[in-house]
Amino acid sequence: MTTSAQRPTPASRPDDGASAPPRADSVADSAGGLTFDIADLPVPDPANWSAALVLRLRGAEPGTDDVRLPLSPAGERRVRAVLPSTVALPEGRWDVYVACADEEPRRLMPGLNDLRSLVDREPSASLSPLAVRIPYTTKHGNLSLRSWLRGPHVEAGDIRVDDATLTARGRLYRVERPAAWLAGAVVRARLHRDPSVTHTVPVTGDGADFTFALAYADLVTRWEGGQDVWDLWLCRAADDDTADQASESADGQDADGGAGRSETAADEVRIGRILDDVVDKKPIFTYPAVLVTTARGSVRAAPYYTGDNDLSVRIEGA
Repeated sequence: MTTSAQRPTPASRPDDGASAPPRADSVADSAGGLTFDIADLPVPDPANWSAALVLRLRGAEPGTDDVRLPLSPAGERRVRAVLPSTVALPEGRWDVYVACADEEPRRLMPGLNDLRSLVDREPSASLSPLAVRIPYTTKHGNLSLRSWLRGPHVEAGDIRVDDATLTARGRLYRVERPAAWLAGAVVRARLHRDPSVTHTVPVTGDGADFTFALAYADLVTRWEGGQDVWDLWLCRAADDDTADQASESADGQDADGGAGRSETAADEVRIGRILDDVVDKKPIFTYPAVLVTTARGSVRAAPYYTGDNDLSVRIEGA
């Protein structure tokens, strides 16, 4: 699903004597890089040109984690900045600014977003962390960027729900021998409010691809009222000590998606969906809830994507 913001016509721009906020067109490439073009920005003599596109991590102190990308003339009244896939951008939401010379950075508004290369993206074979960056429009109409940096990465595929079971496909990326990694692997559902509580099911591997089936009946037995969330991880076959360390490292997560990365990421990887152009999966990819009877009453169980686009299962009273 490729989304784009329509550039306003000159007649639609305010004519109150104040300059309109600058806009940036964004073009994504299949490797994870982005190109930003800013139009209607005066371009002085290149010899005296000093400007940058500034990426600011939301929640961080201004200037502490900023990423500055040089802006270069790219035509009449048009400048360009490039964010290569090789530039590491930590996970999070980055607000986009333009800074000219000594001026205070100004927030950028979105122009046209060309995200076609992100649709059904198939990453190249590599062991380096997988970089995913998706530009989007905030609720205030500004341009921001959602970044993921994961290695290894497990991409969720087709998900099917019947009366009792969640069945899903996935693919493992950024490991040297995915078939060997998947041999004996399991999907571990971890109870969010108590990460020491887990339930595992085997996976069936086929090269880098795998499938698994998770019965809701095995999760609802822990329900004590309210809402339970079970986060889904793909786990390589490991000894008990490694599994215990992985469980401890996943504690302290955000219930709506701050699932975090395990400190033993090579052995346990969060299942998510980031290889497309949809920045927020939660309101777009929805699945039917199934009614399940427990000793405490009836509950509804359904898979969903968190705010970080990770896959979880929600259990709540009917």
